[in-house]
Amino acid sequence: MTITASHPATATLSTGWSALPPEYAIPEAAPSEAEAREYCRRLARSHYENFSVATWFLPERLRQHFCNVYAYCRISDDLGDDVGDTTASLQLLDQWEAELTACYDGHPRHPVFVALAETVRKFEIPKQEFADLLTAFRQDQTVLRYETFADLLGYCRYSANPVGHLVLYLCAYRDPERRQFSDYTCTALQLANFWQDVSVDYAKGRVYLPLEDLRRFRVREEEISASRNTPAFREMMRFEVERAREWFTQGLPLAGKVGRDLAVDVELFSRGGLEILTAIARQDYAVLGRRPAISKTRKLALVARAALGKLL
Repeated sequence: MTITASHPATATLSTGWSALPPEYAIPEAAPSEAEAREYCRRLARSHYENFSVATWFLPERLRQHFCNVYAYCRISDDLGDDVGDTTASLQLLDQWEAELTACYDGHPRHPVFVALAETVRKFEIPKQEFADLLTAFRQDQTVLRYETFADLLGYCRYSANPVGHLVLYLCAYRDPERRQFSDYTCTALQLANFWQDVSVDYAKGRVYLPLEDLRRFRVREEEISASRNTPAFREMMRFEVERAREWFTQGLPLAGKVGRDLAVDVELFSRGGLEILTAIARQDYAVLGRRPAISKTRKLALVARAALGKLL
């Protein structure tokens, strides 16, 4: 059972695109394919350093396509998270999905979809994989609490797992076995991010910790609001961290079932997620008011290890 927002937002659509970078807006006329590809490369380079690192290990023939997919995911996420108004976000996500439909129908205008059209054709990616992500971002506008862990996994099915599916499509993997291992890994990464960002999410009005777990460990939401890392809260976080580790463990076989280029990325992101869990444990699970982070030294060590794995 999910718990929804109890009041409607009051802002209008005028606060939508204007709250985002100007280049996000849907233009009147479509750019050229070359301009669209450059747009996606620029967005990937400027928004997420870990994505840029990951693309070092990809074959050249795939890098543009990964940039195209990343650009779609990045803007989709921002439409759901950075507008600051429920009504406006939902309207913008509807417009974004209309552009996704236009992409599959052959007449998109936004540079992301102009570039993505080639990726979709080349790798025969079903539209539903992209649409599922929008389901998650819409859900974030209205669902603020999750009653059970099963409910939270249902959210991860849309918010995290489609990303892994898209990566598998780009690498020509379509079988259920790899897809399942990918789901374990992507869900684990999502859980690690949730446990890292409890205070950040609470500031947005969201609690991803299952309510059944708060009751089980006798943690009150007021303690989260006040950033009180009580013994009960830290014990609950210990439980959540170990549960996320189990999901990473279930996904580990994926690296041995894909080609070396993708295996390096799978290992890099999996170990990065596990490092987040380790960082949480290192500060005795006291994540409220103090976001656990991976040091630059540890990040470099992870990248170096991945690079070494590619050379061996």
